[in-house]
Amino acid sequence: AHDGTGPLADSVSKQVQVMRRQVDHYLARARTVASASVIGARCEVAPVLADLTRALTKIYDAQGIELEKHCAEGLTFRGDRADLEEMVGNLLDNACKWAESRVKITATQGAQPGRLRILVVDDGPGLSEEQKQRVLERGERMDESKPGSGLGLGIVKEISALYGGTFSLDRAPEGGLQVTLDLPSTERGPA
Repeated sequence: AHDGTGPLADSVSKQVQVMRRQVDHYLARARTVASASVIGARCEVAPVLADLTRALTKIYDAQGIELEKHCAEGLTFRGDRADLEEMVGNLLDNACKWAESRVKITATQGAQPGRLRILVVDDGPGLSEEQKQRVLERGERMDESKPGSGLGLGIVKEISALYGGTFSLDRAPEGGLQVTLDLPSTERGPA
């Protein structure tokens, strides 16, 4: 019987510990930045989306995944660029892994003033209600055959919460997963 010991189990255990340390380190750094963001950290959303979609198109193009991007003009995130990159990058990478052929990201003004909304939609299999609950718990993976640590959505949830943002998982009109990220934005001053 396999009792979870031996060289392989030790190696996996060490890898998990390293990943947890990386996540804890990143979240500690994000907490510091998020608390400092009240002072006025801000970054434009469009260049972040452009850089990430360009990079992920190169990675997933061979698998026939098409990335579509829509971003309203003048959107700014009230926070650190690295944190926005981490959140959106994780969402896009996850969507590309599960999509059949298409991933769409849309960034718009939020429903309330001083908010922005980022929607990431894929045409993959989507998640059941039970899977949605489990995937939001840090480190939960839906499919061991997919590459990656499985920590991405947990990180997005925690970083968005640090900024007073919200994060939700729904069924997309295309049948796949729709992720909605609601974050603080800075209102544009007079030109």
